[in-house]
Amino acid sequence: MPHRSPPIQWHLSLITPDQISDADGVARHYNELDQFYREVWGEHVHHGYWETGRESPDQAVEKLIDVLLGKLTLPADADVCDVGCGYGATSRYLRNKYQFRVTGVTVSQSQWAYASEQSADAEWPKFLLQNWLQNELESDAYDLIVSIECFSHIVDKQRYFDEIARVLKPGGQAGLAVWLANPQASNWAVRHLLKPICQEGRLPSMAATPECEEMIANAGLQLVSFEDASRRVSKTWSICARRLATKIATRRKYLRTLMDASTQNRIFALTLFRIMYAYWSGAMQYGLFALRKPLPGDFE
Repeated sequence: MPHRSPPIQWHLSLITPDQISDADGVARHYNELDQFYREVWGEHVHHGYWETGRESPDQAVEKLIDVLLGKLTLPADADVCDVGCGYGATSRYLRNKYQFRVTGVTVSQSQWAYASEQSADAEWPKFLLQNWLQNELESDAYDLIVSIECFSHIVDKQRYFDEIARVLKPGGQAGLAVWLANPQASNWAVRHLLKPICQEGRLPSMAATPECEEMIANAGLQLVSFEDASRRVSKTWSICARRLATKIATRRKYLRTLMDASTQNRIFALTLFRIMYAYWSGAMQYGLFALRKPLPGDFE
């Protein structure tokens, strides 16, 4: 067991790596590891939610979406923006199950191309290759925003929430699934877990719940509910670690990639195990936020 140093005194300061990544760095990360992400994580590229523990991985990733939407009041006919849509699996799920008109946004060329190809013959969902912080979406345009595990990749985290407030219709809602730092993480955990995870996973910074709540309020949004879902989702990483170990043992391209010094993002194989330990130790948390944009008369 590592030496337990005293908890860090929390002063609403983002945990940042020594070398901060930008949106281009995030795009390069996902473009370079494109095939590996789809094979190890699957098309959803996000955590699963185990309510009973008996769900299959495929059931669990869809369960996460349903749990997140269950915290919102869903209109029968909604325009939805999927922020950080990845390969478009969540967007397609929202369209197929809920019949929403979904627009997905991603910075990765590989993800955008794959998502667009999968929906080429359908009117919805639609996908945009755009940085959320410089998006070209109209103001007051969406009934719902869904954003699953995008927030940690955002450089300007306050603007992330400001843009949510801008593009939501008055009374509109947002459901966010967010990687979080434990505000009571030890100095050892910050130095050996959280900072390296940010560096290797191309996360410009990692926030804690109090910081998110402050930024939500600064954006003029209402926090409707919050769930610490860490224990429900942590099983994801043991599954991914097992899949990766199997791939390395049976597929030569995995071993070649890990041994190839020109693969700039190969360190993420190590990060996978670091994240698994960060959840086990409590240094990392996973939060589900439900937000609402107030109506003009709400505060009168």
